[in-house]
Amino acid sequence: MRAEANVSEPAALPSRGKSWSQRLRKTIKRDKYLYLLILPVVAYYVVFHYVPMYGIIIAFKKFQPLKGILGSAWVGFRYFEDFFSAPYFWRLIKNTLLLSFYSLIWGFPAPILFALLLNEVRHKVFKKLVQTVSYLPHFISIVVIAGMVVSFTGLREGIINHALVLLGFQPINFMAEPGWFRTIFVGSGIWQGFGWGSIIYLAAIAGIDPQLYEAAEMDGAGRWKRMWHITLPSLIPTIVIMFIMQMGSLMDIGVEKVLLLSNPLTYDTSDVISTFVYRRGVLSQDYSFATAVGLFNNVINLILLVSVNALSRRLSQSSLW
Repeated sequence: MRAEANVSEPAALPSRGKSWSQRLRKTIKRDKYLYLLILPVVAYYVVFHYVPMYGIIIAFKKFQPLKGILGSAWVGFRYFEDFFSAPYFWRLIKNTLLLSFYSLIWGFPAPILFALLLNEVRHKVFKKLVQTVSYLPHFISIVVIAGMVVSFTGLREGIINHALVLLGFQPINFMAEPGWFRTIFVGSGIWQGFGWGSIIYLAAIAGIDPQLYEAAEMDGAGRWKRMWHITLPSLIPTIVIMFIMQMGSLMDIGVEKVLLLSNPLTYDTSDVISTFVYRRGVLSQDYSFATAVGLFNNVINLILLVSVNALSRRLSQSSLW
């Protein structure tokens, strides 16, 4: 009898007493305040990011506001074919890729280098001052940033042209020269974002075990070697994650800044997909065509995100999922 009792004892707990729905309710009841805390964020993304995705349907329809989305005629991939065969297609792709590529090449390393250099500053007051000053441009409106750029690069009153004249060079009409647009766009973006972007790297540096630096210092390693062999390798996982996230938005270029800095004289280098969608969708009210172009742009971003994430997971064991 004792042996039978021992054998039948495990069968007394077939499902640990509760179904998944009961466990879910228990979890929600236990952590209800945490769920309430994240509820506004979830609601924001649902209302402003997921619900509007229903409107993607008009990329495949000849949308007419009076008939609505479901009542409009289905045209399939007509607008995609029109966009791919348009004479401006390759110009838009080229300008978008070049602006994104230059922003990635020059803009991505900037906050990393700034964080590494700032970490080596030992004077606390000076370090806090530099941090504060570097963060300020992030909080300035894009409109103000564009106005500052236009003022600095002005042909007659711009401080840059005044400096060129003092050095013996001829003034340059930067805002009317297509060749200067990418430099101005990328340079102003780096100036505005490198300080704010360094926050996450400074936080990662703060999490490095101080004993590693102490051991390296006892072995005779100087500042450069400690930064190269301890700080930088410890930042690699963070750098990889940030790189993947940036690749996922490679084709997204802020339409506001491009519109504020560009003009018809610089369209050869400044006209990108986002500005084309704005003109075609908002100004020309060709909603279906603009939605098709925007969907194409987002699909490219999704492909880049998934591809880079898979490659990173295979090579460095660091990935978003």
